[in-house]
Amino acid sequence: MAATGSGGSAAAPRADAGLFDVVSSNRMSEVIVEQIRSLIRADKLRPGDRLPSERNLCEQMGVSRVTVREALRVLEAAGLVAIKVGARGGAFVTTPSSTTLGANLADLVNLSPMTGPEVIEARQVVELGIVDLVIDRATDEDLAELRELTAEHQAALKRGEYSMEMSAAFHIRVAKCAHNAAIEMLVHSFHGPLLMSLREAQVAAPLMGHRGVNEHREIVEAIAARDAEKARDIMAKHLRRTSQRIARVQASREKD
Repeated sequence: MAATGSGGSAAAPRADAGLFDVVSSNRMSEVIVEQIRSLIRADKLRPGDRLPSERNLCEQMGVSRVTVREALRVLEAAGLVAIKVGARGGAFVTTPSSTTLGANLADLVNLSPMTGPEVIEARQVVELGIVDLVIDRATDEDLAELRELTAEHQAALKRGEYSMEMSAAFHIRVAKCAHNAAIEMLVHSFHGPLLMSLREAQVAAPLMGHRGVNEHREIVEAIAARDAEKARDIMAKHLRRTSQRIARVQASREKD
C-alpha cells in the first residue's frame, strides 16, 4: 500500500519502493505503463501518491532513465500521472479528468469507423434512459443552474455567439441531475463525440441553435414539473432532429 510521507502535512504520500517489479521486455516502457496502471486499479497507488524518483524507478525496474521518462509521458497523456517540477516535484498519481476522457474518445471517433449517426444512437440510449432518474433526483439547485445556463445560452444566441460547446454543456448538466457518479462520468467522457455529432448536424442546419435552445428551456421546465413523459418526448424530438441532420450530411458526403 502507499506509504505516508515523513515530511509533515505538506508532503504528499509516497509509493512504497517494493511495489515495482524488474522489467524485462522488448517493449519496456509499455510494461512499465501497464504495471503502474495495475497498481492504480488495485488501489495500491492512489491519487496524490508520489512515485519514486526516476533514478529509483530505474534501479527497481532495471531499465534506463529514457525508458522511465517515456512511460511517464504516456501516463501523463492518459491523465493518470501529473508531472511537477521543483523541490517538491515529481510524478504524482492523479485521477483522469472528464476533459481527458472526452478528448481521448474524440480521437477514437476521428480515427475509427465510428460515425456521427452511431454517436446519436448512443446518445438516444443514454439521454432518454436517464430521464426518470433526472426527474426523480433533480434538486432546486440543479433547476436553478439549468435555468441560468439556458438564459446564458439565449443571450449568446442573440449576440450571435452560441456554440455547439454550449449545447453539449447543457446535456452534460442535465445528466448531472441524475446524481449518479457512473452516469455523470459516462456522459462527461462522451463530450468529444457529442461535440463531433453536434458539429456535423450544424453543417446541415447552421441556425439549429435557435430551436435547440428553446427545446433546452422546455426540457428544464418539464423536469421542474416532474413530468417525465413530456421531458422524454422533447428530448427524443430534439435528438431525432439532430440525427436527421447528420444523416443528410452523411448522404451528401456519399454523393461526392
